[in-house]
Amino acid sequence: MLLPCGVKLNATPVKPSELPPEDKVIQAGRELIEATLNWKSNGTFAKGVVTGYVHPKDADDDQPWFCRASEHSAEEASFDEFWFGLGTNKPEHEKKFVHVVDEVVQLKKISDTVAIWSIHYHFAPPISNRAFTVAQFIHLDLTSTKRTGFVVSIPVDVHTDDTDAELAKLDFKGVRGRYVSVERIQERDDGKVEWRMATSSTPGGNIPNFIVQKSTPGQVANDVPMFLKWLHSDREYFKNGIESSHEEPEAAAPVEQPAQ
Repeated sequence: MLLPCGVKLNATPVKPSELPPEDKVIQAGRELIEATLNWKSNGTFAKGVVTGYVHPKDADDDQPWFCRASEHSAEEASFDEFWFGLGTNKPEHEKKFVHVVDEVVQLKKISDTVAIWSIHYHFAPPISNRAFTVAQFIHLDLTSTKRTGFVVSIPVDVHTDDTDAELAKLDFKGVRGRYVSVERIQERDDGKVEWRMATSSTPGGNIPNFIVQKSTPGQVANDVPMFLKWLHSDREYFKNGIESSHEEPEAAAPVEQPAQ
């Protein structure tokens, strides 16, 4: 999908040397999430906690887009808890609540807010294991009284450049899947926190597209109750992590807004 800022977000991988500038990626993520407000709803999931949305693929997309949105009271999960769990070493944390994620490795740290990760998914036979490699961009916007955090993941191919030979050695083996995703965690005026995510993906291999498209909405929705279950079972871990992050705050550079 080509966004107004000129950045294209889809499941086609890019070389590490061709990653867009960080500010452009975050702006593209912002624009994509705003666009989801006009997408068609495809129902509710996770016992009504999650609302799903769908957008057909554009000419430059590999697959359709799916979105989920959920709102949470501060007692259920605070902004700090969401941001610590999703905005700090997110792939490492996914191992704790996405049960099919069994191994992750950071291939390259580009900056304090950008890193390339390899994520390994273990499935029971006859489904083969999958490996996803993404560049993850993290941005926390503190310019408003209501905080907003973004996590943008772009698929990366580390097996094409000779200069990335070391990255390729570290990359997990398995059927090569691809996904692009944008997650926004936002404080609301009513004191709640909204977690909104949009993604387009392909698992690779021989799984028929119609099965992928039918199962994806429920799968992405299930991340919400799984995250909350992990949070509620280990709140002390979150408390300690939040306290540590506040001791050494990372100030994110402001992202330029396009001229209106």
